[in-house]
Amino acid sequence: MKIAIIGTGYVGLTTGVCLADLGHQVSCIDNDLEKVEKLKRGIPPIFEPGIEELIKKNLESGKLTISSEITPVVKESEVIFICVNTPPKADGQSDLKYVEQVAREIAESLNSDYKVIVDKSTVPVKTAEKVKETILRYSQDETKFDVVSNPEFLREGMAIKDTLEPDRIVIGVDSEKAKEKMLEVYKPLIEKTNTPIKITSVRSAELIKHGANTFLAAKISFANLIAHTCEETGANALEVLEAIGLDKRIGNQFLNPGIGFGGSCFPKDIAAYKKTLEILGINGKFIEAIEEINQEAWQRFIHKIEKELWVLDGKIIGVLGLSFKPNTDDIRNAPALKIIGKLKADGVKIKAYDPQAMENFKKVMLDIEYCQNPYEAANSAEALLICTEWDEFRNIDLKRIKESMVTPIVFDGRNIFEPTKMEELGFKYFGVGR
Repeated sequence: MKIAIIGTGYVGLTTGVCLADLGHQVSCIDNDLEKVEKLKRGIPPIFEPGIEELIKKNLESGKLTISSEITPVVKESEVIFICVNTPPKADGQSDLKYVEQVAREIAESLNSDYKVIVDKSTVPVKTAEKVKETILRYSQDETKFDVVSNPEFLREGMAIKDTLEPDRIVIGVDSEKAKEKMLEVYKPLIEKTNTPIKITSVRSAELIKHGANTFLAAKISFANLIAHTCEETGANALEVLEAIGLDKRIGNQFLNPGIGFGGSCFPKDIAAYKKTLEILGINGKFIEAIEEINQEAWQRFIHKIEKELWVLDGKIIGVLGLSFKPNTDDIRNAPALKIIGKLKADGVKIKAYDPQAMENFKKVMLDIEYCQNPYEAANSAEALLICTEWDEFRNIDLKRIKESMVTPIVFDGRNIFEPTKMEELGFKYFGVGR
């Protein structure tokens, strides 16, 4: 099939290269000319394991093309994916100006051939109806099209695997013709992996992504609530949560206490869902509690540092991990941003290291020292913070770290080390919930 992908962020680029790898003829479109030129040379704008190899492979095979011209690609394509950013407004509502803009451009580019327009971006319920209205309003010819919802469930750092080996594929359609087209898009994947397909109405599909992310965020906040309880009572949160997660009705995924969730999805999506509830007149206190606990998680981490180090002004603190999670360079809503910001305001000198996210961090925070490795970040520090659970940090030489620090104090915001081992090595160790 000939497929157009509009927008080459995490979702668009991953979807595009994977659909090309499955055998479709895919054109990825973006209005950022610098990004387009880099992609044509096989250079991805994001760090995502495996994506560079897939881009180069499919560019060479001719299955993938990159363009900044929307009109010719839309005219030739059977299925058009909208994968643009939907950033939050100040009140939490999704800003759909880019979706509207693309819908209008699609309308002006359509011909008389039947097209399926796919909302792949995470959008509030009833967005597909607005996209359809926009296309009808601005289209010139007699157009034949359907708008469907096909939410993504990609984890940054695991996006290729999640696309090629998904837990499920959700397709929201209101016509049999659109359903057949979408099943044709995913036919190579279905045959290869026997992936469950959930066919729903368009409105149901739009609600599934917001519902799923709200539930996962709730599990993380629940884990942090248990961690707080354990710290006040002397229990061990990891033991408590492991036993809770053994219940098959609950499961142990996302039951990990720490310094809170970040990224571009959870904070944005639960805020958008809360706004949807507000518009519908439904009580949103459940979501407010999730957000509150998440905020308290990094603040309690700061409090531990303040309590142990007493006066922070003038002290040197090393920070390992700047991205919101491992295997990505994404720093959007990263707990490290908030923690470092607060420590800097208190007069702390920060020495930071991250395997991938330092260039992005430099765009928002220049006045800290960026280091070449974990040992440089720990050198002369009076405390070391773990803010992201990169595997590289799990395997560092802790004896070397201890010898380079002024005072061997570790605040482990991701519980990557064992307390007993750290104490045996001579560290004063603070985890989360234990």
